[in-house]
Order: sequence, then structure tokens, then C-alpha cells
Amino acid sequence: MSFIFSLNEKTEANSRTTTETYEFKIQIKGITRPPVWRRITVPSDYSFYDFHQIIQKAFGWWSSHPFQFSENGFGSSQVITEIYEDVDSGFEEQIDAEEIYLSDVFHKERQKFIYIYDFGDSWEHTITLEKILPEKTGYPELLDGKGQCPPEDCGGVWGYENFKEIMANKKHPEYEEFAEWVGLEENEEWDPKEFDLKRTQSVIKEMFKN
Repeated sequence: MSFIFSLNEKTEANSRTTTETYEFKIQIKGITRPPVWRRITVPSDYSFYDFHQIIQKAFGWWSSHPFQFSENGFGSSQVITEIYEDVDSGFEEQIDAEEIYLSDVFHKERQKFIYIYDFGDSWEHTITLEKILPEKTGYPELLDGKGQCPPEDCGGVWGYENFKEIMANKKHPEYEEFAEWVGLEENEEWDPKEFDLKRTQSVIKEMFKN
């Protein structure tokens, strides 16, 4: 297979002699007021499937839809994804996310990549490698973040903007329906700025503590 994006020279897991720590900022494209982003550190020898799981937990997604990593988002012919037998994805080349590692793809600081979750709602995340550090902990860490994760299946960026408008107006005719849909308790409000950093840090730590 010829790779469209640039790989490091050493691509076999057993060829890695040094594990570094990558610090990433990951931001959902198209969302403002507030933006939704997370800053995480991940060991360079983690697979892209591991990376997918970390992103899901860091944002608060439910891992209920397909995903892909690529250089150019939906315009890419070559993607890193979960491989399903006898399923035609429509992409020319698929790379198994469990068989390729972060250090195979990320070479330098400021390098960017795209993560897409849910091909219906099309949540496109921009990944920026901010720092390459000496190995620190050996497991992923959530450092910072901003903004609440959109609800699953809300219709993508435009659907989420509509959802926020409805949830900001308790007199809106659809407010009660949407409040029940997202599981709000009585007198509880939806705050798009809300992000519980400590709780999410604990979730990620528990996930990878072993």
C-alpha cells in the first residue's frame, strides 16, 4: 500500500525504541459561542484506535457511530478507520486503526490531522500536535478543555445551533421535548459552556489505569 500522508520511516511496533508524549489540541469544527475543544497528552506508541477511544471520552461522545482519521477529512481517499469485513466504505484505501500508531503519522509540532465521528452528523475535529515531549506518565491525560459536547444525533453543527437556541428559551414550543431528550432534571438547565474537567479527567484515568 502506498500512503498518501507521510509516515515515519519506522512503522512496525517492534521497531520503536523510544516512546514520546504527544500533546494535542482537538477542536470540533464549526462550533462557536463557545468553541468546543480538549487538550490531551497521549503516548506516541498508542494506536489510532486507542486515540479514537480517548477522544470519545475526552469530549463525551458515546462511541456509537463510525469514525475515521485522515489528512483532508471527507475529501480523503485514504483513511485510518475501524475495518469491517464485507463492508464497502467507499474509500479507496483503508488502514486499520488498530494496526497503525501515532508515531507512524505524527512527525513534528503543529502538524494537523482530521478526526470525523458519525458520518451522518459529520462531526469534524481538527487535531493539532502542539508539543512533542519526553515520556511522562505512560498513559493519556486530559489537560484542559472548553465547551460542552453536543448531544449525539442532534443533526451536526447546524442541528446543534438550533438545539442551543431552543434550550436557551424555556418558552420555546419544543423546549420540553428537547429537555426530556437530553435527560435534564426539573430546574436543570443546558449550559453550552459547561465542562467538568475533573470528572472527565477521572473517566480517562480510570479507563487507562491498567
